[in-house]
Amino acid sequence: MAGNSTDAGRSVTSKVIAILMTFRTGEAYSLTEIARLTGLPVSTAHRLSMELVDWGMLQRTGEGQFRTGSQLHAIAERATAAVPNLHERARRVMEDLAAAASRAAVRLGVLRGSQALYLEKEPGDRPVPVAFGSETVPLHASALGRALLAFAPHDFVETMIGRGLDRYTPHTTTDPDELRHALAVIRLTRVALCLREYDRDYCAVAVPVFGMGGRVVAALELGLRDGHDLCMVRPSLIVAGRALTRELQTNAGRSSLTISADRQFDALLNAKAG
Repeated sequence: MAGNSTDAGRSVTSKVIAILMTFRTGEAYSLTEIARLTGLPVSTAHRLSMELVDWGMLQRTGEGQFRTGSQLHAIAERATAAVPNLHERARRVMEDLAAAASRAAVRLGVLRGSQALYLEKEPGDRPVPVAFGSETVPLHASALGRALLAFAPHDFVETMIGRGLDRYTPHTTTDPDELRHALAVIRLTRVALCLREYDRDYCAVAVPVFGMGGRVVAALELGLRDGHDLCMVRPSLIVAGRALTRELQTNAGRSSLTISADRQFDALLNAKAG
């Protein structure tokens, strides 16, 4: 079914698939960006994207962008059921990350209700635990929690915020707008930072891990006592996050952090570490 002269000969199915494929690694895009990446006219991209929103395949963000919706997440979740156990895939990555950042604790976190369930590889020779225990951290006050929360459905985020943001230390972010801004930055940079917000002696940086369909299935975190040391371990963490994403995706594209994203991270670090 042909469109206008700029996309003549393309079927509606191919156009819809082109739109959905732009979200395969979890990004959020404006309408203009979708049109540019798919080669579709803005009017066509808008019409099809809004239909996908109506079907729950996409959703609108608070910033007016589009991202994967609840129905697409559900399809991806069923697909990932066939993927080998996340822990088994993550164990080697965590061991390598612990060796590269020898003084840091390595955590793998997953979303469980309104908390982040995690397992931890402590510094030293102790192996990665064989299974998740009962340890959790709050989503809004931990780096791995924020890395998960930033890519959660908008309704879930707003419901959690509506319940109130508990204060754990004097540094905990409890202002809803400040948290929303922090999550927007994480979606841009793919890096989450928390300095003494849950534990006043613990500073952490985390990255999301994407599974099939571009859905965030976990987060990798490095924790240290000195927030300034996070700059040194961050590159290893980013590489580890990409490696685990490739393990979990059949057609993973390489994610990247721009120079501007790095500068935003450094600005956040300098503002909070002092």
